[in-house]
Amino acid sequence: MIKLIYCITKKTGLTDSEFFNYWRNIHGPIGARIPGLRRLVQSHRIAIGDNGPPDYDGIAELWFDDMRSLAAARQSAEWKASTEDEANFINPTRVACVLAEEHVIFDLERTHSM
Repeated sequence: MIKLIYCITKKTGLTDSEFFNYWRNIHGPIGARIPGLRRLVQSHRIAIGDNGPPDYDGIAELWFDDMRSLAAARQSAEWKASTEDEANFINPTRVACVLAEEHVIFDLERTHSM
């Protein structure tokens, strides 16, 4: 599996509630239509009351079988629609991206199912 991981920050002027609602309920279904996508996970920041602003407001993980699947997805109309929609809720100057291959070191669910 190949994972494309985005660390994202909300667009200036959006409240946390507006940002998380839009990301999950509007943008999420748009991204879920990307062809070849095996899994889409959003991790929403939880406020813990520390002093500084968060580095990012959330993490998106897009899972694909292999690089060929990812490359094909990036050429699709659905990818283009998802990318264009990001302007509605993401600060484009505060995004980090990592392309990764996952290596599971420990998984309690797998341990219990064996």
